[in-house]
Amino acid sequence: MDRNSAIGLTLIAVLLIGYFYWFSPQPQPVAPDTTTTHSTAPAKKDSLTATAPVVNDSALQVAYGDAAVAMKGIETPTVIETADLKITFSNKGGSIKELELKKYQSYQQKYRTKEHRPLKLVSPEFSEQKLLAQFQGRELDLYSLYYQVDQKQEGDTTVVTFTASLSNGSSIAHTYKIPKLGYEIGYAISSKGLDSQLTGDNLSFQWKYDAQPFEKDLTDTRNNTTITYYSDADGFNDLSPRSTGTQAEALANPVKWVAVKEKFFLASIIAKDNFAGGELQTSMNPADSSVVKSTSVKLLIPKKSLAGTASFKFYFGPNDYKIIGDVAERFKDNVNLGWRPVYWINKFVIFPVFHFLTQHITNYGIIIIILVILLKLVLFPLSYRSYLSMAKMKVLKPELDEIKERVGDDMTKVQQEQMKLYQQVGVNPISGCVPVLLQMPILFAMFYLFPASIELRQQPFLWAEDLSTYDSLIQLPFTLPFGVGSHISLFTLIMTISTLIYTWQNNQLSSVQGPMKSMSYIMPVIFFFFLNSFSAGLTFYYFISNLVTFGQQAVIKRFVDESKIRAIMEENKKKNAAGGGKKSKFMTKLEEAMKAGEEARKRADEEKKRRKS
Repeated sequence: MDRNSAIGLTLIAVLLIGYFYWFSPQPQPVAPDTTTTHSTAPAKKDSLTATAPVVNDSALQVAYGDAAVAMKGIETPTVIETADLKITFSNKGGSIKELELKKYQSYQQKYRTKEHRPLKLVSPEFSEQKLLAQFQGRELDLYSLYYQVDQKQEGDTTVVTFTASLSNGSSIAHTYKIPKLGYEIGYAISSKGLDSQLTGDNLSFQWKYDAQPFEKDLTDTRNNTTITYYSDADGFNDLSPRSTGTQAEALANPVKWVAVKEKFFLASIIAKDNFAGGELQTSMNPADSSVVKSTSVKLLIPKKSLAGTASFKFYFGPNDYKIIGDVAERFKDNVNLGWRPVYWINKFVIFPVFHFLTQHITNYGIIIIILVILLKLVLFPLSYRSYLSMAKMKVLKPELDEIKERVGDDMTKVQQEQMKLYQQVGVNPISGCVPVLLQMPILFAMFYLFPASIELRQQPFLWAEDLSTYDSLIQLPFTLPFGVGSHISLFTLIMTISTLIYTWQNNQLSSVQGPMKSMSYIMPVIFFFFLNSFSAGLTFYYFISNLVTFGQQAVIKRFVDESKIRAIMEENKKKNAAGGGKKSKFMTKLEEAMKAGEEARKRADEEKKRRKS
């Protein structure tokens, strides 16, 4: 590709982006899906204020013993609002009944203008907690008692305490500490005399939670929803997020924390010491689009901890790498940064640069463009080496073609002659691959960065309404196979076109022929099917990366003189012919491997002839 072609492609890209920026249709609100099935979760109550059913005192005494006195009352809410949370407690149970994230919106709330659906991580509709204990020979749910409420302020922290007194003089209290900022809620269970009346070694904290569809892409959300946990013995673990059936796991070792993780949000409980063990389960009903996944958490709280104060904390908030790092040990692993060494590149290079840019620039499309340019500048030496290697192969192409015509179909002989030519002119045939391989971890780092970055959530750019998911400007009246769906992502489409142009350009410099050359054109099309439902931020990044590469190659071409390369190769030929050349270690090993392969082939041919005779 000459300079004029590169300039032309760049101008076309600029015109396309400019057209869609100023003239593209605005994303229209999506009509509510009338075919959605409904969850089997209990119907939402109109109010948390309710009168308990009238039950005979003697019946309560028989059923609950000394706890009967705390089984009657009127349910009333206590609402606490901070800058980040709106929390509704109930005196029945002394627990959190509703919790809303004030700074985030569900997809339905933001884009379906007729549907009011705040982003709640806790609600009676889909969340139920129990705290079961063996009390006076019967199982008692401590979250079913009625409590007295006390609220006070300690500096910037609101403290809410729920206390239930039993007829035998013992009592139990649940204390919550809600700071002015943040998503952590301190939680403590304390008792006075109650621990001595409980049998068994543990209390059982049980939490049934139906993860809600807060995002545009339900399939992607399901693939990123699971239960994660951490223990000192087992480290960070999770149940398989891509499971379409039921996943269950028994926790034999003490556990520090457990979290229900959706793509961008977490609902979790963390112990100051440890839970004694537990059981976890996730399940999914593909036909029920009102629930992402159903989860069940059972954790054992040692009874002896109630002799003093059992301390915990909840985290209900965004799965944001910048925020969750200090919540608990290994808690930040809930953000998947990829496998090593991709993890290290993201953690120590890409994420710091990305977050630095977000502090100074509000347009995330511009941030992605700047990120591409910065990385391309850092990787420019590798790109130069790769292009120089391809230029050498282009110069050698006529001689390589002549070898194929002269030798014929004997591929072993062709390879030997080609190796001989490479040795004579001083060219390493894989030297162009090494720079490309060194850049691969960066490419994969982006593959993990953009889908996991909550910063891109609901951030619009050009025709995309949300860079964290696919853009669907082109809607189809039918569904394409292989997971493509009923849409065409325009960012993925133009990325694929630019990749095909880039492939064609490289093939002009390469000696690759036959099936391998055809495969180089097929792969970008395969990636189109694969990436069509991925983050628009990711495919936009790859598209801009291709454009910058075109520009880089146009610049590099001005400094790579093919006539000088030819002259150097001819000089190397003369040196090698005179015996002054020296084989590289790579060429020596490659020749040895080819000779060994040729000898093995000859032995195999001789063995075949011997058997036939």
